[in-house]
Amino acid sequence: MKSRHVSRVVSAAPEAVYEFVADPDNLTRWAAGLARSKVTRDGDGLIVDSPMGQVTVTFAPRNEHGVVDHDVRLPSGEVVNNPVRIIAHPDGAEIIFTIRQLGLSDEEFERDAAAVERDLETLRGLIEHAE
Repeated sequence: MKSRHVSRVVSAAPEAVYEFVADPDNLTRWAAGLARSKVTRDGDGLIVDSPMGQVTVTFAPRNEHGVVDHDVRLPSGEVVNNPVRIIAHPDGAEIIFTIRQLGLSDEEFERDAAAVERDLETLRGLIEHAE
Protein backbone atom coordinates (compact mmCIF):
# COMPACT_ATOMS: atom_id res chain seq x y z
CA MET A 1 0.00 0.00 0.00
CA LYS A 2 1.31 3.41 -0.98
CA SER A 3 0.77 6.67 0.85
CA ARG A 4 1.35 10.13 -0.55
CA HIS A 5 1.30 13.51 1.15
CA VAL A 6 -0.15 16.24 -1.04
CA SER A 7 0.28 19.78 0.21
CA ARG A 8 -0.32 23.42 -0.65
CA VAL A 9 1.06 26.53 0.95
CA VAL A 10 -1.59 29.18 1.51
CA SER A 11 -0.83 32.84 2.13
CA ALA A 12 -3.08 33.08 5.18
CA ALA A 13 -2.88 32.48 8.91
CA PRO A 14 -3.09 28.79 9.87
CA GLU A 15 -6.08 29.57 12.10
CA ALA A 16 -7.99 31.12 9.19
CA VAL A 17 -7.21 28.15 6.94
CA TYR A 18 -8.29 25.73 9.66
CA GLU A 19 -11.58 27.56 10.22
CA PHE A 20 -12.38 27.45 6.51
CA VAL A 21 -11.45 23.78 6.04
CA ALA A 22 -13.15 22.59 9.25
CA ASP A 23 -16.46 24.28 8.33
CA PRO A 24 -18.67 21.65 6.65
CA ASP A 25 -20.60 24.36 4.83
CA ASN A 26 -17.44 25.09 2.81
CA LEU A 27 -16.89 21.49 1.73
CA THR A 28 -18.68 21.79 -1.62
CA ARG A 29 -16.73 24.97 -2.43
CA TRP A 30 -13.34 23.25 -2.48
CA ALA A 31 -13.67 19.45 -2.25
CA ALA A 32 -15.10 18.46 -5.64
CA GLY A 33 -13.42 15.07 -5.23
CA LEU A 34 -15.68 14.45 -2.24
CA ALA A 35 -18.75 16.68 -2.24
CA ARG A 36 -20.70 17.79 -5.29
CA SER A 37 -23.92 19.00 -3.69
CA LYS A 38 -25.30 20.50 -0.52
CA VAL A 39 -24.07 18.96 2.71
CA THR A 40 -26.78 17.46 4.93
CA ARG A 41 -26.01 17.08 8.62
CA ASP A 42 -26.93 13.77 10.28
CA GLY A 43 -25.81 13.84 13.91
CA ASP A 44 -22.01 14.05 13.88
CA GLY A 45 -21.89 13.01 10.23
CA LEU A 46 -22.39 14.82 6.97
CA ILE A 47 -24.19 13.21 4.07
CA VAL A 48 -22.92 14.31 0.67
CA ASP A 49 -23.35 13.25 -2.93
CA SER A 50 -19.86 12.44 -4.16
CA PRO A 51 -18.36 11.07 -7.36
CA MET A 52 -18.47 7.68 -5.54
CA GLY A 53 -22.19 7.97 -4.71
CA GLN A 54 -23.75 9.10 -1.45
CA VAL A 55 -21.19 9.04 1.37
CA THR A 56 -21.12 10.00 5.03
CA VAL A 57 -18.25 12.20 6.22
CA THR A 58 -17.30 12.52 9.88
CA PHE A 59 -14.71 15.13 10.86
CA ALA A 60 -12.42 14.97 13.86
CA PRO A 61 -13.71 17.18 16.67
CA ARG A 62 -12.67 20.84 16.41
CA ASN A 63 -9.27 21.35 17.96
CA GLU A 64 -6.45 23.86 18.23
CA HIS A 65 -3.86 21.59 16.62
CA GLY A 66 -4.90 21.98 12.98
CA VAL A 67 -6.16 18.40 12.68
CA VAL A 68 -8.97 18.10 10.13
CA ASP A 69 -8.97 14.33 9.72
CA HIS A 70 -12.17 12.92 8.34
CA ASP A 71 -13.62 9.47 7.83
CA VAL A 72 -15.59 8.79 4.68
CA ARG A 73 -18.10 5.93 4.75
CA LEU A 74 -18.44 4.76 1.15
CA PRO A 75 -21.66 3.32 -0.32
CA SER A 76 -20.13 -0.15 0.20
CA GLY A 77 -19.89 0.51 3.96
CA GLU A 78 -16.09 0.70 3.87
CA VAL A 79 -14.68 3.58 5.92
CA VAL A 80 -11.66 5.47 4.58
CA ASN A 81 -9.69 7.69 6.98
CA ASN A 82 -8.24 10.85 5.44
CA PRO A 83 -5.55 12.54 7.57
CA VAL A 84 -5.40 16.29 7.00
CA ARG A 85 -3.23 18.80 8.84
CA ILE A 86 -3.01 22.58 8.77
CA ILE A 87 0.40 23.71 9.99
CA ALA A 88 2.22 27.02 10.23
CA HIS A 89 4.50 27.83 7.31
CA PRO A 90 6.87 30.80 6.82
CA ASP A 91 4.54 32.00 4.02
CA GLY A 92 1.32 31.44 5.99
CA ALA A 93 -0.06 27.93 6.36
CA GLU A 94 0.47 24.55 4.77
CA ILE A 95 -2.34 22.08 4.17
CA ILE A 96 -1.14 18.47 4.14
CA PHE A 97 -3.51 15.75 2.93
CA THR A 98 -2.43 12.10 3.12
CA ILE A 99 -3.74 9.79 0.41
CA ARG A 100 -3.55 6.01 0.83
CA GLN A 101 -3.82 3.49 -1.96
CA LEU A 102 -6.01 1.03 0.00
CA GLY A 103 -6.87 -1.50 -2.68
CA LEU A 104 -6.86 0.95 -5.57
CA SER A 105 -5.00 0.19 -8.75
CA ASP A 106 -2.00 2.38 -9.47
CA GLU A 107 -4.10 4.24 -12.04
CA GLU A 108 -6.94 4.85 -9.56
CA PHE A 109 -4.44 5.99 -6.93
CA GLU A 110 -2.91 8.50 -9.36
CA ARG A 111 -6.38 9.72 -10.29
CA ASP A 112 -7.23 10.22 -6.57
CA ALA A 113 -3.94 12.07 -6.01
CA ALA A 114 -4.66 14.36 -8.96
CA ALA A 115 -8.16 15.06 -7.60
CA VAL A 116 -6.73 16.01 -4.20
CA GLU A 117 -4.15 18.26 -5.92
CA ARG A 118 -6.99 20.08 -7.74
CA ASP A 119 -9.07 20.36 -4.57
CA LEU A 120 -6.18 21.82 -2.57
CA GLU A 121 -5.41 24.29 -5.35
CA THR A 122 -9.08 25.36 -5.35
CA LEU A 123 -8.92 25.71 -1.57
CA ARG A 124 -5.77 27.83 -1.78
CA GLY A 125 -7.40 30.13 -4.32
CA LEU A 126 -10.59 30.54 -2.30
CA ILE A 127 -8.76 31.43 0.89
CA GLU A 128 -6.17 33.72 -0.68
CA HIS A 129 -8.77 35.65 -2.68
CA ALA A 130 -11.03 36.02 0.37
CA GLU A 131 -8.30 37.82 2.35
